[in-house]
Amino acid sequence: MKFIIRSFFRTLRIVLGPFMQVWEFVTRPKGVVRPPEIQQTVNQQCQSLVLYQFTTCPFCIKVRQEMRRLSLPIERRDAQHHQQNRDDLLKGAGTVKVPCLKITDATGQNQWLFESGAIISYLQGRFTVV
Repeated sequence: MKFIIRSFFRTLRIVLGPFMQVWEFVTRPKGVVRPPEIQQTVNQQCQSLVLYQFTTCPFCIKVRQEMRRLSLPIERRDAQHHQQNRDDLLKGAGTVKVPCLKITDATGQNQWLFESGAIISYLQGRFTVV
């Protein structure tokens, strides 16, 4: 039974995946435009952030759309197709659950933030232009 359920969802993902990627491309938001010096500061701050994601996960798409809207060049790592990224996520966060934002502070300590809503709230709170 478990095999049938997995096969069903795998087939569903294969069929719907390309449509989801096209939809993400078509509906991508326009990024905010900041003065160059402020954008450079934002870019530097984003170097301490990494998003672990699956390409066709709807919650990951939601986070990526917000990253585009806020013009955030956050590194993205595919935890679905790249075993090393998956292993890093499992080792650091304790589970393979996406989307997951890895936040590294100035002392080198890592914080792992799950749930698309929580990630979006964090990004908006830290990078929203006032």
